[in-house]
Amino acid sequence: MKRILLALLVLGTAAAAASAQEALSPEVEETGPAPPAKVAARDTPNDAGNSVTVSWAAVPGVVRYRIERAGADGEFSELDFAGSVATSYVDQAAATGTAYRYRVVALFAGGGEAVSGPTSAVASSPQWFNSYLTGVALAIVLFVGTIVYFVRRAKRGEHLFVRRIAGLEAVDEAVGRATEMGRPILFVSGTGYIESIGTIAALNVLGQVAKKTAEYGTKLAVPNCDPVVFTVSREVVKGAYTEAGHPDAYDPNSVSFLVENRLSYSAAVSGILVREQPAANFFLGPFGGESLILAETGSTTGAIQISGTDSTTQLPFFVVACDYTLMGEELYAASAYLSREPLMLGALKGEDWGKFIFMVILTLGTIISLAAGIDVGKILSTTGY
Repeated sequence: MKRILLALLVLGTAAAAASAQEALSPEVEETGPAPPAKVAARDTPNDAGNSVTVSWAAVPGVVRYRIERAGADGEFSELDFAGSVATSYVDQAAATGTAYRYRVVALFAGGGEAVSGPTSAVASSPQWFNSYLTGVALAIVLFVGTIVYFVRRAKRGEHLFVRRIAGLEAVDEAVGRATEMGRPILFVSGTGYIESIGTIAALNVLGQVAKKTAEYGTKLAVPNCDPVVFTVSREVVKGAYTEAGHPDAYDPNSVSFLVENRLSYSAAVSGILVREQPAANFFLGPFGGESLILAETGSTTGAIQISGTDSTTQLPFFVVACDYTLMGEELYAASAYLSREPLMLGALKGEDWGKFIFMVILTLGTIISLAAGIDVGKILSTTGY
């Protein structure tokens, strides 16, 4: 009997101890990994549409994120994946005007997942103005304003200084020499096409030279290697003779088309140089390797030669074989320099001052960034430039 009572006492004591232990140590529920928080979707700013940006807060221990998308009332489906350090994703396949909902799934090692709540529906739309390019817009306004300012000054008759360009100063000398010798003037407007800026600049100079030949009664020869350039050249020369007041002196045969092949064209022009012995040669416009052939052949005839090109690889040949050479932008400025027409001269001065202002801004910006240790490239990359 005593043994039975002792056993019951021991059992009761153990049960009481177990109850006390449960009271002191309540059961803790196991929780899974935390899902991404602060998930939001918005129309990507400063774009042409078809783009939605999804952002979220970083989740510790994540391996990568799975981005899911659904229509306004549809089921979610896998869209793409983002790296473990990513906190945003740009959906560039969103149809403009279509509303979408998004959610972000955090993927953990071992296959664990945590799904965020869905975002509100958002639709992409194009923006009329890209605020990232505000600086570019201001620069364009400043540049155009500078040109307009100088054009207005030129139209009022004010003297606008343009530095002396020796090759253009020699145009009158070349035309006068040809007139005195009774020999023709040869003008080659390059071997490029009509859409080339160098060709257009050369045709502008052709118009000024043609006016002078019309005034002095000097023969002009303009061979061409492109049919379109030939047609335009003929109209330019005809218009120049009309503007000079000598439309009857215009000779349609003075502007000719030879051949499109550049080497064949060079051979044909070289033949003209040798046979006609022009007193002045103008080689202006875009050139290739034929520049040396033309310039060397012209120099053997004793003619005064004025050349100019925006083809930097051909400049050395013209420099050594011609009397005067227009380099780079001097060719573009030639028409305004010769004509002194207010619109062209004002535009030339405005462009020069615009480039000067931008150079000052770039220089000051470089000095400030180096002195203050500012990473300008990083700033521009974060603002969309």
